[in-house]
Amino acid sequence: MSTSLSARLLGAITLLVATSALAKPIAFQDGRTLMFEYGAGTMIEAQAFYAPRYWYSVGAGYLHLEDEDHRFSRDISYARMNYLVHRWNLSSAQANVFAWGGLGGARATDSDLRIAENAGGQADFETLWFYSSLKTDWQHSSAFSHRIDTLQLGVAPYRHRYNGIATWVVGQARRYTGDIYDGTEVALLLRFFRGPLWIEAGITADRKLQSMVMFNF
Repeated sequence: MSTSLSARLLGAITLLVATSALAKPIAFQDGRTLMFEYGAGTMIEAQAFYAPRYWYSVGAGYLHLEDEDHRFSRDISYARMNYLVHRWNLSSAQANVFAWGGLGGARATDSDLRIAENAGGQADFETLWFYSSLKTDWQHSSAFSHRIDTLQLGVAPYRHRYNGIATWVVGQARRYTGDIYDGTEVALLLRFFRGPLWIEAGITADRKLQSMVMFNF
């Protein structure tokens, strides 16, 4: 095997390892994903997915939304399917487009349980040094409608080794519709992952905790 081919294969393997723990609704074929996110007191979400194939996963989630002035809240439980629309495997980068949809039940402040729909999508691009993601998630019922749009841009301060701890510095901008939060919620996060475990934590511009834990197995 030539030196150049070996280098390309090593780079591809390293990229796969580096990106396998980044936040995606489908980790890998026959993979299971557990995720919990705490969003600055405004959002709490838990998800569990299983991927029978590399291009789709199924599972369930729970989302709690509360407006910043604590006037009302939403509690949404849903079953969902995630679909890989397209993936680009480049020599030193990877890009993905995902879409999802599902149904469930929702309870709003001062309302009974209602049928709720969930739909959304994500586009991401990453190398060993740079990560970007744009995600939109829409929750709707006869009592309310909310959409959460999240942009993340990250850089790796060093090139991690195989079986080592990967570190990313991530800037996040998030907007909520439906009077959940006024303006754009901005946060600075540190992201660490090793093997199947992925941890992200930081603070928003309002000095509130933003964190996420994900486990792929």
